[in-house]
Amino acid sequence: MDNDVIAKQPDKRAGIRFVLTVFGAILVISAPIVGLLPGPGGVFVFAIGFALMLKNSAIVRRYYARLKNRHPKKGEWVDWAMRRKSTLRRIRRKRENRGPD
Repeated sequence: MDNDVIAKQPDKRAGIRFVLTVFGAILVISAPIVGLLPGPGGVFVFAIGFALMLKNSAIVRRYYARLKNRHPKKGEWVDWAMRRKSTLRRIRRKRENRGPD
């Protein structure tokens, strides 16, 4: 018996994650088409699709991390818009380090 080796449990939601990622990709691809309609609909369709992809795909998260390294200001905006906990911690830490104004 090998107690050092822990069997990895299969992800029971892998199929759902894949479907949500594909649906997010479809929304991102359809955003320019929806953008032709009057109003800001294309922006919201793109944001929802991108959020679905980012939440459910490790590959998309890796590409997003690379994007944030190259363009940190754009990454801050996306994090802020998605209300990510890491961003809130980073903002709080910045305020604490800055001290009273």
